[in-house]
Amino acid sequence: MNKTALRDLVLIAAFAALIIVLGAVAVPVGAAGVPIVLQNMGIALAAMLLGPRRGFLTVALFLGVGLLGVPNLAGFKPTLAALPGPTVGYLVGYLATPLIVGALTARRPRGTAAQVGVFALAGLAGVAAQYLLGSAGLVLRADMAPGAALAANVVFIPGDVAKVVVAALIAVPVLRALPELRPRRAGGVA
Repeated sequence: MNKTALRDLVLIAAFAALIIVLGAVAVPVGAAGVPIVLQNMGIALAAMLLGPRRGFLTVALFLGVGLLGVPNLAGFKPTLAALPGPTVGYLVGYLATPLIVGALTARRPRGTAAQVGVFALAGLAGVAAQYLLGSAGLVLRADMAPGAALAANVVFIPGDVAKVVVAALIAVPVLRALPELRPRRAGGVA
């Protein structure tokens, strides 16, 4: 295994572990017991720092260990336990998020404020995907009407906006200090 592949593997495993640890914070509030979590902030941060490919692999590893029974989700429940439940759509949204956020942050403006703004907007696009896919899960598994399923996400908006702003505020200086973490590549994909 070459040094780049080994570094990627370490980063993917470290961010998957961070996302699992962020599962310690879970406040049940929404429809069908959908909790407020910090894990979606960790997923956005991984995508911002690692890019779409490594970000996706991070989330796949995070969810994959839960398929083996490792308690990895909010409240330290395994992915396996969530698959038949109403929150499964949010897990699919977790997989979509790094692809969206990573792609939208591939070309970064030079200024700090502009970069934070781009990262935060990209994070919001990722959260929107989580809401849409999560709502689909609520429609299919909780027998909710589509409008009611979408409306169930409203309670999460203020917190999710704050979380993506925090992720952006963390990611920008980290990438400035460690540009090799996500080098700029031709075509803008890192």
